[in-house]
Amino acid sequence: MSAEYLAAVKARRTYYPLKKESTISDKRIEEIVGQAILHAPTSFNSQSSRAVVLLKDEHHKLWDIAKTALKAIVPEEQYPTTEQKLNMFQGAYGTVLFFVDSAVVKGMQEKFPLYADKFPVWAIHSDGMAQHITWTALEAEGLGANLQHYNPLIDADVQKTWNIPETWQLNAQMVFGTPAAEPGEKQFNELSDRFKVFGA
Repeated sequence: MSAEYLAAVKARRTYYPLKKESTISDKRIEEIVGQAILHAPTSFNSQSSRAVVLLKDEHHKLWDIAKTALKAIVPEEQYPTTEQKLNMFQGAYGTVLFFVDSAVVKGMQEKFPLYADKFPVWAIHSDGMAQHITWTALEAEGLGANLQHYNPLIDADVQKTWNIPETWQLNAQMVFGTPAAEPGEKQFNELSDRFKVFGA
């Protein structure tokens, strides 16, 4: 069983050019993201991770928000390059927004003050695991994805557009769709410089 799981982990790649198509139903996408949020481990079972799935026109709205936010701060002569990148994301099928609920984190800090400074970090760890589960599962279904971080530039408009609770802090945007090109070659530093075993 672990071989199958690790094969899926190894197969997960970053795909940038994506088609506005899906290999699976919207219902299946919803199930995958919901199960990732439900089962990703969290410190003290705090369950602080949140997600929002944006499909079709709603996905399109997100990248219009990003364009407006970036156009306001990127030098005019550089904006066409930025817009080209945002158009590429907008051309995908959907986006998953990943959040941490700061109200949950605050509640855990109050309940366990000895670890108060750790809970924000642990919440990010948990959210990262939910992202990885989602990414790997989508890839196993024949979809490609890439992970973006346009927060906090887009946070206020995201909150307003989709009525997101104020305590949900945006961490990442996972763009997905049917791959339109092959991913780049994986490159690795020497594993011996990154991994040690004692007592074997």
